[in-house]
Amino acid sequence: MRLLIIEDNKKLALSLKKALETESYAVDVALDGIQGYDMAVTETYDAIILDVGLPGHDGLTLSRTLRDEKNVTPVLMLTARDATKDKIDGLDSGADDYLVKPFDFNELLARIRALIRRAKQQPELVLQVGPLTLDPSSHIVKRSGKEISLTAKEYALLEFLMRNPNRILTRTQLIEHVWDIDTDPFTNTVDVYIGYVRAKVDKAFAGEPALIHTVKGLGYRIGE
Repeated sequence: MRLLIIEDNKKLALSLKKALETESYAVDVALDGIQGYDMAVTETYDAIILDVGLPGHDGLTLSRTLRDEKNVTPVLMLTARDATKDKIDGLDSGADDYLVKPFDFNELLARIRALIRRAKQQPELVLQVGPLTLDPSSHIVKRSGKEISLTAKEYALLEFLMRNPNRILTRTQLIEHVWDIDTDPFTNTVDVYIGYVRAKVDKAFAGEPALIHTVKGLGYRIGE
Protein backbone atom coordinates (compact mmCIF):
# COMPACT_ATOMS: atom_id res chain seq x y z
CA MET A 1 0.00 0.00 0.00
CA ARG A 2 1.34 3.41 -0.99
CA LEU A 3 0.54 6.67 0.79
CA LEU A 4 1.20 10.35 0.08
CA ILE A 5 1.68 12.75 3.01
CA ILE A 6 1.22 16.44 2.15
CA GLU A 7 2.35 18.33 5.26
CA ASP A 8 4.48 21.48 5.55
CA ASN A 9 5.75 20.61 9.04
CA LYS A 10 8.83 18.68 7.92
CA LYS A 11 9.49 17.14 11.33
CA LEU A 12 5.92 15.82 11.57
CA ALA A 13 5.89 14.65 7.96
CA LEU A 14 9.12 12.68 8.30
CA SER A 15 8.05 11.28 11.66
CA LEU A 16 4.78 10.03 10.14
CA LYS A 17 6.64 8.62 7.14
CA LYS A 18 8.99 6.65 9.39
CA ALA A 19 6.16 5.36 11.59
CA LEU A 20 3.97 4.35 8.65
CA GLU A 21 6.86 2.56 6.96
CA THR A 22 7.21 0.37 10.05
CA GLU A 23 3.57 -0.61 9.36
CA SER A 24 4.56 -1.81 5.86
CA TYR A 25 3.33 1.23 3.91
CA ALA A 26 5.36 2.85 1.16
CA VAL A 27 5.25 6.58 1.87
CA ASP A 28 6.04 9.69 -0.20
CA VAL A 29 6.16 13.19 1.30
CA ALA A 30 5.37 16.61 -0.16
CA LEU A 31 6.06 19.73 1.92
CA ASP A 32 3.76 22.16 0.10
CA GLY A 33 0.48 22.11 -1.80
CA ILE A 34 1.99 22.62 -5.26
CA GLN A 35 4.39 19.68 -4.95
CA GLY A 36 1.63 17.64 -3.32
CA TYR A 37 -0.75 18.29 -6.20
CA ASP A 38 1.89 17.34 -8.78
CA MET A 39 2.63 14.07 -6.99
CA ALA A 40 -1.06 13.26 -6.43
CA VAL A 41 -1.87 13.54 -10.15
CA THR A 42 1.25 11.84 -11.54
CA GLU A 43 1.66 8.92 -9.13
CA THR A 44 -0.72 6.20 -7.90
CA TYR A 45 -1.61 6.21 -4.20
CA ASP A 46 -3.96 4.17 -2.03
CA ALA A 47 -4.62 7.19 0.20
CA ILE A 48 -3.51 10.80 0.74
CA ILE A 49 -2.89 12.34 4.19
CA LEU A 50 -3.46 16.05 3.65
CA ASP A 51 -2.79 19.00 5.97
CA VAL A 52 -5.18 21.95 5.70
CA GLY A 53 -2.69 24.79 6.24
CA LEU A 54 -0.20 24.50 3.37
CA PRO A 55 1.93 26.97 1.38
CA GLY A 56 1.23 27.03 -2.34
CA HIS A 57 -2.22 25.45 -2.42
CA ASP A 58 -4.02 25.07 0.90
CA GLY A 59 -5.47 21.66 1.73
CA LEU A 60 -9.08 22.63 1.04
CA THR A 61 -8.24 23.98 -2.41
CA LEU A 62 -6.07 20.99 -3.24
CA SER A 63 -8.75 18.50 -2.17
CA ARG A 64 -11.43 20.35 -4.13
CA THR A 65 -9.19 20.48 -7.23
CA LEU A 66 -8.47 16.74 -7.11
CA ARG A 67 -12.18 15.96 -6.88
CA ASP A 68 -13.02 18.36 -9.70
CA GLU A 69 -10.47 16.48 -11.81
CA LYS A 70 -12.16 13.15 -10.96
CA ASN A 71 -9.28 11.95 -8.78
CA VAL A 72 -10.97 9.56 -6.33
CA THR A 73 -7.97 8.69 -4.16
CA PRO A 74 -9.16 8.62 -0.51
CA VAL A 75 -8.14 11.78 1.39
CA LEU A 76 -7.65 11.99 5.16
CA MET A 77 -7.43 15.64 6.18
CA LEU A 78 -5.26 16.72 9.12
CA THR A 79 -5.75 20.05 10.86
CA ALA A 80 -5.29 21.87 14.15
CA ARG A 81 -8.76 23.36 13.73
CA ASP A 82 -11.45 21.47 15.60
CA ALA A 83 -14.49 23.73 15.08
CA THR A 84 -17.51 22.06 13.52
CA LYS A 85 -17.46 24.49 10.57
CA ASP A 86 -13.83 23.59 9.82
CA LYS A 87 -14.73 19.91 9.74
CA ILE A 88 -17.68 20.61 7.45
CA ASP A 89 -15.47 22.69 5.13
CA GLY A 90 -12.95 19.85 4.97
CA LEU A 91 -15.53 17.21 4.13
CA ASP A 92 -17.29 19.50 1.64
CA SER A 93 -13.99 20.02 -0.16
CA GLY A 94 -13.98 16.32 -1.00
CA ALA A 95 -12.01 14.84 1.90
CA ASP A 96 -13.21 11.43 3.06
CA ASP A 97 -12.25 11.82 6.71
CA TYR A 98 -10.97 14.44 9.13
CA LEU A 99 -8.50 14.11 12.01
CA VAL A 100 -7.61 16.90 14.46
CA LYS A 101 -4.02 17.42 15.64
CA PRO A 102 -2.64 16.24 17.94
CA PHE A 103 -3.85 12.71 17.23
CA ASP A 104 -3.10 9.18 18.37
CA PHE A 105 -1.04 7.28 15.79
CA ASN A 106 -3.12 4.13 16.23
CA GLU A 107 -6.26 6.09 15.42
CA LEU A 108 -4.56 7.43 12.28
CA LEU A 109 -3.71 3.86 11.26
CA ALA A 110 -7.28 2.70 11.83
CA ARG A 111 -8.68 5.57 9.77
CA ILE A 112 -6.25 4.89 6.91
CA ARG A 113 -7.25 1.22 6.87
CA ALA A 114 -10.93 2.17 6.87
CA LEU A 115 -10.48 4.62 4.00
CA ILE A 116 -8.63 2.10 1.86
CA ARG A 117 -11.14 -0.62 2.70
CA ARG A 118 -14.08 1.60 1.74
CA ALA A 119 -12.35 2.64 -1.47
CA LYS A 120 -11.99 -1.01 -2.46
CA GLN A 121 -15.62 -1.59 -1.38
CA GLN A 122 -14.76 -4.78 0.42
CA PRO A 123 -14.26 -5.86 4.05
CA GLU A 124 -10.72 -6.35 5.31
CA LEU A 125 -10.81 -10.13 5.11
CA VAL A 126 -7.91 -12.49 5.66
CA LEU A 127 -6.17 -12.97 2.30
CA GLN A 128 -5.53 -16.55 1.23
CA VAL A 129 -3.65 -18.23 -1.60
CA GLY A 130 -3.69 -21.99 -1.17
CA PRO A 131 -2.20 -22.81 2.26
CA LEU A 132 -0.84 -19.25 2.64
CA THR A 133 -2.84 -16.70 4.68
CA LEU A 134 -2.24 -13.04 5.48
CA ASP A 135 -4.29 -11.03 7.99
CA PRO A 136 -4.14 -7.28 7.09
CA SER A 137 -5.32 -6.26 10.56
CA SER A 138 -2.79 -8.19 12.64
CA HIS A 139 -0.07 -8.53 9.96
CA ILE A 140 0.15 -12.24 10.76
CA VAL A 141 1.24 -14.45 7.87
CA LYS A 142 0.95 -18.23 8.02
CA ARG A 143 1.51 -21.16 5.69
CA SER A 144 0.00 -24.51 6.56
CA GLY A 145 -0.69 -23.15 10.05
CA LYS A 146 2.94 -22.11 10.69
CA GLU A 147 3.57 -18.40 11.29
CA ILE A 148 6.08 -16.69 8.98
CA SER A 149 8.20 -13.75 10.19
CA LEU A 150 8.63 -11.00 7.57
CA THR A 151 10.24 -7.57 7.54
CA ALA A 152 7.95 -4.59 6.88
CA LYS A 153 8.96 -4.40 3.20
CA GLU A 154 8.68 -8.16 2.69
CA TYR A 155 5.21 -8.05 4.20
CA ALA A 156 4.15 -5.14 1.98
CA LEU A 157 5.37 -6.98 -1.12
CA LEU A 158 3.61 -10.20 -0.18
CA GLU A 159 0.39 -8.35 0.68
CA PHE A 160 0.29 -6.64 -2.72
CA LEU A 161 0.90 -9.97 -4.48
CA MET A 162 -1.86 -11.65 -2.44
CA ARG A 163 -4.32 -8.85 -3.20
CA ASN A 164 -3.79 -9.70 -6.86
CA PRO A 165 -3.76 -13.53 -6.98
CA ASN A 166 -3.04 -15.24 -10.30
CA ARG A 167 -2.33 -11.86 -11.90
CA ILE A 168 1.03 -11.10 -13.49
CA LEU A 169 2.50 -8.03 -11.82
CA THR A 170 5.34 -6.20 -13.54
CA ARG A 171 8.36 -4.86 -11.69
CA THR A 172 7.09 -1.33 -12.38
CA GLN A 173 3.72 -2.11 -10.78
CA LEU A 174 5.42 -3.59 -7.73
CA ILE A 175 7.71 -0.56 -7.33
CA GLU A 176 4.76 1.84 -7.67
CA HIS A 177 2.75 0.13 -4.94
CA VAL A 178 5.36 -1.18 -2.53
CA TRP A 179 8.25 1.31 -2.69
CA ASP A 180 8.37 5.11 -2.52
CA ILE A 181 9.01 7.62 -5.29
CA ASP A 182 12.77 7.72 -4.67
CA THR A 183 13.25 4.07 -5.70
CA ASP A 184 15.21 3.66 -8.92
CA PRO A 185 13.03 1.57 -11.28
CA PHE A 186 16.15 0.22 -12.98
CA THR A 187 17.63 -1.42 -9.90
CA ASN A 188 17.14 -5.09 -9.04
CA THR A 189 15.39 -4.18 -5.77
CA VAL A 190 12.18 -6.02 -6.71
CA ASP A 191 14.03 -9.20 -7.69
CA VAL A 192 16.05 -9.15 -4.48
CA TYR A 193 12.95 -8.83 -2.28
CA ILE A 194 11.05 -11.43 -4.28
CA GLY A 195 13.97 -13.70 -3.44
CA TYR A 196 13.68 -12.88 0.27
CA VAL A 197 9.92 -13.53 0.32
CA ARG A 198 10.21 -16.67 -1.77
CA ALA A 199 12.80 -18.08 0.65
CA LYS A 200 10.39 -17.67 3.57
CA VAL A 201 7.12 -18.55 1.83
CA ASP A 202 8.19 -21.31 -0.54
CA LYS A 203 11.69 -22.63 0.10
CA ALA A 204 11.13 -22.90 3.86
CA PHE A 205 8.26 -25.31 3.12
CA ALA A 206 10.07 -28.03 1.24
CA GLY A 207 7.76 -30.61 -0.29
CA GLU A 208 4.90 -28.12 -0.75
CA PRO A 209 4.15 -26.55 -4.16
CA ALA A 210 5.71 -23.16 -4.91
CA LEU A 211 3.29 -20.23 -4.75
CA ILE A 212 5.41 -17.36 -6.10
CA HIS A 213 6.18 -17.73 -9.79
CA THR A 214 8.45 -15.83 -12.15
CA VAL A 215 6.85 -15.08 -15.51
CA LYS A 216 9.87 -14.62 -17.77
CA GLY A 217 10.08 -11.20 -19.35
CA LEU A 218 6.91 -9.98 -17.63
CA GLY A 219 7.09 -10.09 -13.85
CA TYR A 220 5.76 -12.20 -10.99
CA ARG A 221 2.57 -14.01 -10.07
CA ILE A 222 1.31 -15.64 -6.88
CA GLY A 223 -0.99 -18.63 -7.10
CA GLU A 224 -1.16 -22.38 -6.80
